[in-house]
Amino acid sequence: MNRNGRRPIHPGEILSEEFLKPLGVTADALARSLNEPEAEISDVVNQLSGVSVGLAQKLSIHLNTTPDFWLNLQSTYELRSTRIERG
Repeated sequence: MNRNGRRPIHPGEILSEEFLKPLGVTADALARSLNEPEAEISDVVNQLSGVSVGLAQKLSIHLNTTPDFWLNLQSTYELRSTRIERG
């Protein structure tokens, strides 16, 4: 945990919980819709990799958000994770 008691939230968790589950869409179906490798989307959803600029652009178009939304989630996650690691 960091100083404010909140854990870093990975963008893949937001993608899964706030978009995919409510829409009833799987990571594989989203990957096909975005014309992205299924493994890339699954890795983000499973929090094994982050959201790239290109993926942020595609997600924003498909999910009616902005690229900045996804990139801000990613950078906030990375900053909070780094702060926790450093103590």
